[in-house]
Amino acid sequence: MNRFVQMPTSLVSLLIRAAVFSLLLAAPVLAVPNASNDQANIIEAPTAQKTGMGLVLLFSLQRA
Repeated sequence: MNRFVQMPTSLVSLLIRAAVFSLLLAAPVLAVPNASNDQANIIEAPTAQKTGMGLVLLFSLQRA
C-alpha cells in the first residue's frame, strides 16, 4: 500500500517542480510584449550636431 501512496505524491511533486520551472523560463518571454507596448517610458539622448570634422581628421591622419 505504501508504494501506491508514494507514487502519486512523487508525481504531484514532480508536476509542481515542472510548473515552477516552466514559469521561470516563460516569464521573460511573456514580459516582452508588455514592455514593448509602452513606448512612453523611453528616454532618448539628444542627437549630437554633426560638425564635419571626421573627414578632415581622416585625411590628416593618412598624410602623417
